[in-house]
Amino acid sequence: MTEKLDIDHLRQWIGRSEEATDTVTALLVKGLRATLFQEVGAPKPGDAAPFTVHWCLAQPVFPMSMLGPDGHPTRGGFLPPVPLPRRMWAGGEIEFLQPLRVGDESTRSSRIADVQVKTGSTGTLCFVSVEHSISSPRGIAIRERQDIVYREMTTTSAPAKAPPPPPKAQHRQTHVSDPVLLFRYSALTFNGHRIHYDRDYVTKVEGYPGLIFHGPLQATFIIEMAAKLHGGKAPKRFTYRGVQPLFEGSEFSINANETADGMELWTANAEGQPTMKGTAVW
Repeated sequence: MTEKLDIDHLRQWIGRSEEATDTVTALLVKGLRATLFQEVGAPKPGDAAPFTVHWCLAQPVFPMSMLGPDGHPTRGGFLPPVPLPRRMWAGGEIEFLQPLRVGDESTRSSRIADVQVKTGSTGTLCFVSVEHSISSPRGIAIRERQDIVYREMTTTSAPAKAPPPPPKAQHRQTHVSDPVLLFRYSALTFNGHRIHYDRDYVTKVEGYPGLIFHGPLQATFIIEMAAKLHGGKAPKRFTYRGVQPLFEGSEFSINANETADGMELWTANAEGQPTMKGTAVW
């Protein structure tokens, strides 16, 4: 049974901050390029890294004894101790100011911006918003907001609805959500969340039909495609949100349509239904 959620207590975490530093190495850039189906090459000092390499940097490191049953660190450190058991990356917004480069020492300054409780079709939801500023020796490179959602562990689901017709895309790429792809990204980001690699846990404990594709990895594919369609230039601002989980073992697509002021982008499952939606402006 889920512990009672005390929103007044959780909101005491608003304003908490932390800072972490890491280095963009050539090996990290090679690994991320390989995971994104890019040419691996031989990265040299000064070469630009993939646009979301910051999600691989300065990740929290805790001893095994301090991990919770889901593989994440025990709650109540920097992030508030939300007692709801399911945790997902719900979305966010990124502002790209300049690229991070091989050899850069990068510093991430983070702050808890908000904690809110809402009620959805599957029960109580708690949203935690975290603001980050990532800098390099040349100044601020990225500003972003991450929205994390915590949910109840429930066996009930929202009433099934007939899905709308899949949207049509002007630009489309397809790949397969192979378990090795998910493992590689978990390794690059030092992400111990068991929903991405432990099939017994994700199916028997959390009740999902299979391993879950990382939200930030979907966002990364979307951003890289958007930049490729704009001559290799990252958008000034990218806003995105998760729509539904994307699971292992099937084809997925990255899609884009031009709009009056930028691009509409999304990932989709094998049936063409969006799993993450985003907008980009330059």
